[in-house]
Amino acid sequence: MPSLLFPNGAEEPVAFYLSVFPGARVVSEHRDREGKHIATTLNVNGGDLLLISGGPETEPSMGTSLMVLCDTQGEIDHFWDRLLEGGEAYACGWLRDRFGVVWQVTPSQFSDWMTTGTPAQNEAAFAALTSMVKLDIAAIESAWHAEAE
Repeated sequence: MPSLLFPNGAEEPVAFYLSVFPGARVVSEHRDREGKHIATTLNVNGGDLLLISGGPETEPSMGTSLMVLCDTQGEIDHFWDRLLEGGEAYACGWLRDRFGVVWQVTPSQFSDWMTTGTPAQNEAAFAALTSMVKLDIAAIESAWHAEAE
Protein backbone atom coordinates (compact mmCIF):
# COMPACT_ATOMS: atom_id res chain seq x y z
CA MET A 1 0.00 0.00 0.00
CA PRO A 2 1.53 3.35 -0.98
CA SER A 3 1.96 5.74 1.93
CA LEU A 4 1.99 9.49 1.29
CA LEU A 5 3.23 11.96 3.90
CA PHE A 6 1.97 15.53 3.80
CA PRO A 7 3.98 18.30 5.49
CA ASN A 8 0.89 20.43 6.24
CA GLY A 9 -1.41 17.61 7.33
CA ALA A 10 -3.40 15.09 5.32
CA GLU A 11 -6.98 16.12 6.04
CA GLU A 12 -7.25 18.48 3.06
CA PRO A 13 -5.69 15.98 0.62
CA VAL A 14 -8.09 13.29 1.91
CA ALA A 15 -11.11 15.49 1.18
CA PHE A 16 -9.72 16.49 -2.21
CA TYR A 17 -8.97 12.94 -3.40
CA LEU A 18 -12.41 11.79 -2.23
CA SER A 19 -13.89 14.49 -4.48
CA VAL A 20 -11.67 13.61 -7.48
CA PHE A 21 -12.05 9.84 -7.63
CA PRO A 22 -15.60 8.52 -8.09
CA GLY A 23 -16.31 5.73 -5.60
CA ALA A 24 -13.31 6.57 -3.39
CA ARG A 25 -13.97 5.91 0.28
CA VAL A 26 -12.37 6.17 3.69
CA VAL A 27 -11.32 2.74 4.97
CA SER A 28 -9.98 3.96 8.31
CA GLU A 29 -8.96 7.15 10.07
CA HIS A 30 -6.63 7.60 13.03
CA ARG A 31 -6.47 10.60 15.36
CA ASP A 32 -4.52 11.27 18.54
CA ARG A 33 -6.18 11.82 21.93
CA GLU A 34 -6.65 15.52 21.18
CA GLY A 35 -8.41 14.71 17.92
CA LYS A 36 -5.50 15.74 15.68
CA HIS A 37 -5.35 13.83 12.40
CA ILE A 38 -2.62 11.19 12.17
CA ALA A 39 -3.53 9.11 9.11
CA THR A 40 -6.34 8.05 6.81
CA THR A 41 -6.51 5.00 4.57
CA LEU A 42 -8.44 5.67 1.37
CA ASN A 43 -9.62 3.11 -1.14
CA VAL A 44 -9.18 4.67 -4.58
CA ASN A 45 -10.02 2.74 -7.75
CA GLY A 46 -9.81 -0.55 -5.83
CA GLY A 47 -6.43 0.11 -4.18
CA ASP A 48 -5.61 1.51 -0.78
CA LEU A 49 -3.55 4.65 -0.12
CA LEU A 50 -2.35 5.71 3.32
CA LEU A 51 -2.30 9.50 3.74
CA ILE A 52 -0.26 10.57 6.76
CA SER A 53 -0.04 13.96 8.43
CA GLY A 54 3.72 14.50 8.53
CA GLY A 55 6.00 17.38 9.35
CA PRO A 56 7.97 19.86 7.24
CA GLU A 57 10.67 17.27 6.50
CA THR A 58 8.20 15.10 4.55
CA GLU A 59 8.09 16.86 1.18
CA PRO A 60 6.89 14.61 -1.71
CA SER A 61 9.36 13.92 -4.53
CA MET A 62 9.30 13.29 -8.28
CA GLY A 63 10.90 9.93 -7.48
CA THR A 64 7.47 8.56 -6.63
CA SER A 65 4.32 8.96 -8.70
CA LEU A 66 0.86 7.47 -8.79
CA MET A 67 -0.60 6.37 -12.13
CA VAL A 68 -4.24 6.83 -13.05
CA LEU A 69 -5.12 4.54 -15.96
CA CYS A 70 -7.95 5.98 -18.06
CA ASP A 71 -10.08 4.15 -20.63
CA THR A 72 -11.48 7.27 -22.31
CA GLN A 73 -10.46 10.83 -23.12
CA GLY A 74 -13.24 11.98 -20.83
CA GLU A 75 -11.55 10.19 -17.93
CA ILE A 76 -8.18 11.70 -18.84
CA ASP A 77 -9.76 15.15 -19.00
CA HIS A 78 -11.51 14.68 -15.64
CA PHE A 79 -8.49 13.39 -13.69
CA TRP A 80 -6.01 15.74 -15.39
CA ASP A 81 -8.13 18.83 -14.83
CA ARG A 82 -9.06 17.99 -11.23
CA LEU A 83 -5.63 16.83 -10.07
CA LEU A 84 -3.99 19.83 -11.75
CA GLU A 85 -6.11 22.36 -9.79
CA GLY A 86 -3.47 24.51 -8.08
CA GLY A 87 -0.72 22.18 -9.26
CA GLU A 88 1.85 22.07 -12.05
CA ALA A 89 1.77 20.27 -15.40
CA TYR A 90 4.77 18.39 -16.76
CA ALA A 91 5.31 16.50 -20.00
CA CYS A 92 3.93 13.11 -21.03
CA GLY A 93 0.81 13.10 -18.84
CA TRP A 94 2.67 13.84 -15.59
CA LEU A 95 1.57 16.50 -13.12
CA ARG A 96 2.18 17.55 -9.53
CA ASP A 97 -0.99 18.32 -7.58
CA ARG A 98 -1.30 21.21 -5.13
CA PHE A 99 -0.18 18.92 -2.29
CA GLY A 100 3.04 17.95 -4.07
CA VAL A 101 1.96 14.44 -5.10
CA VAL A 102 3.09 13.48 -8.61
CA TRP A 103 0.54 11.73 -10.85
CA GLN A 104 0.67 10.12 -14.29
CA VAL A 105 -2.69 10.41 -16.07
CA THR A 106 -2.29 7.77 -18.76
CA PRO A 107 -4.47 5.93 -21.30
CA SER A 108 -4.98 2.32 -20.24
CA GLN A 109 -4.35 1.41 -23.89
CA PHE A 110 -0.80 2.73 -23.83
CA SER A 111 0.73 -0.58 -22.72
CA ASP A 112 -0.89 -2.27 -25.75
CA TRP A 113 0.44 0.44 -28.09
CA MET A 114 3.93 -0.23 -26.77
CA THR A 115 3.82 -4.05 -26.81
CA THR A 116 1.71 -4.97 -29.84
CA GLY A 117 2.01 -4.05 -33.49
CA THR A 118 5.27 -3.26 -35.22
CA PRO A 119 8.33 -1.52 -33.81
CA ALA A 120 7.43 1.48 -36.03
CA GLN A 121 3.96 1.62 -34.42
CA ASN A 122 5.47 1.41 -30.93
CA GLU A 123 7.90 4.22 -31.75
CA ALA A 124 5.15 6.37 -33.28
CA ALA A 125 2.93 6.00 -30.21
CA PHE A 126 5.83 6.84 -27.90
CA ALA A 127 6.83 9.85 -30.01
CA ALA A 128 3.25 11.12 -29.94
CA LEU A 129 3.08 10.74 -26.17
CA THR A 130 6.39 12.51 -25.56
CA SER A 131 5.25 15.49 -27.64
CA MET A 132 2.26 16.14 -25.32
CA VAL A 133 1.63 17.58 -21.90
CA LYS A 134 -1.94 16.32 -21.26
CA LEU A 135 -2.33 13.10 -23.22
CA ASP A 136 -4.71 12.82 -26.17
CA ILE A 137 -5.84 9.22 -26.75
CA ALA A 138 -7.05 9.84 -30.32
CA ALA A 139 -3.78 11.48 -31.36
CA ILE A 140 -1.64 8.69 -29.90
CA GLU A 141 -3.87 6.03 -31.42
CA SER A 142 -3.78 7.83 -34.78
CA ALA A 143 0.01 7.89 -34.71
CA TRP A 144 0.05 4.17 -33.86
CA HIS A 145 -2.36 3.29 -36.70
CA ALA A 146 -0.52 5.50 -39.21
CA GLU A 147 2.49 3.21 -38.93
CA ALA A 148 0.53 -0.03 -39.48
CA GLU A 149 2.00 -2.19 -42.21
